[in-house]
Order: sequence, then structure tokens, then C-alpha cells
Amino acid sequence: MVAAGLPPHQELGMPSLSPTMTEGNIARWLKKGDKLTPGEVLCVVETYKATVEMECMEEGYLAKIVHGDGAKDIKVGEAIAITVEDEDDIAKFKDFKSSSPESTDEAKNPEPTPPKKEVAEPVSPPKRMDSKVEKARFSQSGDRVFSSPLARKLAEDNNIPLASIKGTGPDGSIIKADIEDYLASGKKGTSAPASKAQGEPAMTTLDYTDLPVSQIRKITASRLLLSKQSIPHYYLTVDTCVDKLMDLRGQLNSLQESSGGKRISINDLVIKACALALCRVPQCNSSWTNDYIRQYHNVNINVAVQTENGLFVPVVRDADKKGLSAISEEVKHLATKAKENSLKPEDYEGGTFTVSNLGGPFGVKQFCAIIYPPQSGILAVGSAEKRVVPGTGVDQYKFASYMAVTLSCDHRVIDGAVGAEWLKAFKGYIENPESMLL
Repeated sequence: MVAAGLPPHQELGMPSLSPTMTEGNIARWLKKGDKLTPGEVLCVVETYKATVEMECMEEGYLAKIVHGDGAKDIKVGEAIAITVEDEDDIAKFKDFKSSSPESTDEAKNPEPTPPKKEVAEPVSPPKRMDSKVEKARFSQSGDRVFSSPLARKLAEDNNIPLASIKGTGPDGSIIKADIEDYLASGKKGTSAPASKAQGEPAMTTLDYTDLPVSQIRKITASRLLLSKQSIPHYYLTVDTCVDKLMDLRGQLNSLQESSGGKRISINDLVIKACALALCRVPQCNSSWTNDYIRQYHNVNINVAVQTENGLFVPVVRDADKKGLSAISEEVKHLATKAKENSLKPEDYEGGTFTVSNLGGPFGVKQFCAIIYPPQSGILAVGSAEKRVVPGTGVDQYKFASYMAVTLSCDHRVIDGAVGAEWLKAFKGYIENPESMLL
């Protein structure tokens, strides 16, 4: 073991700060070699949707920081620091190196060595190569390319042909460091290997840039993929007349401005209408659990917020019990925290329904949103547009503003008639907004 012969110490692992967290980043260390007191902040950890302070649990001294400021993609449980009880033991950990998943994988999968020459035997039919890993072991000329499992995996993830890498491992095999050096040299994406056959046209080269994927995008991608693969979506769309809603908003904002409050947006009114409709049709405020349907008594609305760091969905708790002014204040505060990447788990966990609005900010007319697990519904809000509406008499018409909304439903929980009933209740609140104030 790496820790053999060292004095008593404790390895602090990357904490699991949310149920879905698998890895995190170290933003910065606040303690460096100092004495530790329970409750003090050790470091700031970036999860896929928040920046969280990691506190010290016991007294001692910080002997070694294994992963420094800016370290990324650290697996949950992997050691990030070493603490000791005696200050005199700090110096003994100067050259300490913690075992990592990489070294474990290398130990489990030793790098292969080229086969020795043996007496000729009857040639058996070659094995069929179905996996990408097996295909990556051969060059274009048919020669076998030897590489470690980690190197093959890294090459596959970055679309690098192993035949273009010069190995520095045992007997010329390719190891993980060779792939990393190749990536660092910036050779990826340059010209493709020249064809050996004369007269054969050269492959077309593509000019591209590989953008790093943030932790939030990785987790969001996996959750959305899981949603589309495991949840039977169906969609219901209705047009809602928002003339009265806009009139009411104008009146309320006049009162807000006179009292020094923040302006109320159409989205704030939509959130309130959603919450009240969920109270009217509680079947839509539920989750599927395989053995039973869990129906929530709290109405907590997640609100989709797009930032430079990715998509966040902070939650407005008990939205059915809050006034429009309180909802407006809370949404603006959570949106600011999302853009600053300072949301905490309690700011986005525990939602029972989601609202995604691409109409107001971006002018999208209508769209279908992906359900946010484990919820069973999400409302996609489009933009409002003026339309010509027939009047009561011949050759009579008037103008009205309509907003399209689409409800995405989990058919395991929300039957078609139930989803339609919820939309009817929602539309009633939007087209008669005074009822939301009662």
C-alpha cells in the first residue's frame, strides 16, 4: 500500500453532495497547512449544479492537498486531502501519493506485450471484431497496435486513431501518457494520415475545435437521456388568450413601482397558474416509483434558467401558497445565483413540476420539453402573438394575443384525460387571472 510506514492519518474523500453526484471539481482551497477546527470551511467544491463549501468535521492539521485548486472530474470518494492529528507529522506527507482509479485500472489490466515467435500452427479463422476497442488495436495496414486499456479508452473518447500514436510503453505499446501527450501537442484535428496506396484520393480533413464539457452538462445530458429512454412521453398543446393576463400584469406592476417592489413578469404569473392547477388536479403533481405512484402534498415548481455554465432548474417551494410579488422576488434571486454558479442543493432539489419558458426570452412559438426526472410533467411556454379573431357579427373581427403552451406528460402517471383536465385548469387561470388572486 502507498500509505505503508506513514503515521496515523485520514484521507478526506470527494464528498457526495447530492444523490446524483458522481464526480466534482475543486474550485479553491481555503485551508493550506493550517490547524483544522470542526465547522471551518476546508475548500469550495463545484458539483454539476452548485458550488458548495466543504466543512471540516474533526480537529487536526492539513498535511497534504492531493488535488489542488482547479482540479476537475474527481470521483466521489477519491482522496482529495490528508489530515493528521500531530503537527509534527505534516512533513512526513510531503511526497505522499494516493492510489487513484487510474493506477487501479492499470493494475487490473496490465499492458500487453507483443507475442513471441512460436512454431507455426494451423491458422484458425480470425475472431470477429465487433467492439470499437478491438478495432482500435489494428492499424490501417493491418498491423496490430498494442496499447493499455486506459489508453484505448482515452483514444476512443477523443476519436484518436491508435495507429497515429508512437508508443513509449513496454515493447513500444501505447500507454495513457502517450495519448495525453498527443492531445497536449494539438495534433488532433490536423491532417489525416496519408494513404499508402498510390493514386488513392486523400481523406478530406475537417477543421474543428473540441470544447470542454462542464460537470453540469455531463449530468444534465445523462438525466435527459435517461428521461427520454425510460419515460413514455406524450404531449398536449393548447392556445391561451393572454389579453387579460397582460392587463392584470400592467396594473400589478404600477402598484409594485409605487411601493418599490420588483416588476412581475408573465413567467411569474405562469408559475402561479401552474401551482394552482396542480392543486386542482393533484394527479399531475406525482412521480412514478414502479411499485406505486407518489403524490406530493407540496407544490414546488422548478424554473429552467439558462446560463453560460449550462441549464439550471432552481425551485420555488410552495408556489401555490405564495403571492405573485414573493414568487417574482424568489425567481429573480434564484436566477442570479444560477448565473453566478452559487446555487446550493436546497436551491434546486425537491421540485415536483417544471416550467420552461423559451417564448418570452427567445421568441420561440411552441416546443416540447423533456420531463425532468423523477417528475411526471413539464410545461413548455411559447411566445405570445397577435391574432385575428372572428367577431359576433358578419364581417366583424378583433385582435387578441394568444400564447401556446405544451404539457409533456409521463403516461405511466398522467393519463391523457388527466393531462387535458390539468391544461383546462391552467388555461382557466391564465384567461381569468383575477381568480388567482382569490
